[in-house]
Amino acid sequence: MADPDLSDIERRMDGAQEALRREFAGLRTGRASASLLEPITVEAYGSVMPLNQVATISVPEPRMIAVQVWDRSLAGAVEKAIRSAGLGLNPAAEGQSIRVPIPALSEERRIELTKIAGRYSEQSRVAVRNVRRDGMEMLKGMEKDGEISKDEHHLWAEEIQRMTDDHTKAIDAALAQKEEEILQV
Repeated sequence: MADPDLSDIERRMDGAQEALRREFAGLRTGRASASLLEPITVEAYGSVMPLNQVATISVPEPRMIAVQVWDRSLAGAVEKAIRSAGLGLNPAAEGQSIRVPIPALSEERRIELTKIAGRYSEQSRVAVRNVRRDGMEMLKGMEKDGEISKDEHHLWAEEIQRMTDDHTKAIDAALAQKEEEILQV
């Protein structure tokens, strides 16, 4: 009798949570955060590169992000990439450094961002449930092949369900925290 490999299921559920964390990092909350600019890519040296590979990103004050471009010739491309990223930011170039002021969010924009956060968390919950479904199908196959008994199938199914519940609770908690952060004036 072989035990099913639940570490792969756990790893995939953790991956769904990590993807949600990255999505949330990109949502504006009215405060400056270097992770806000992480998804931005820049046309540089004949290819598309992540912003953090052509510049240093820092947060000198709560409502300002500073981007220090390493190669002066890329400053214009970096400024254009930040402006066209759809984040509602208006960067100002000063030689090799680019200052990105973070404007205050309107009430309508805050509500819109909470809805987007809700969509991200629902996608993450769906991913966790899909991993659960794959795990349950694996157990059915193992029982059918005679690798585990019906009782073992039931015990492993309960373990997979517990993992699913734990990850779903963590996703809900992350959403509640992000909504509170977004709605904070």
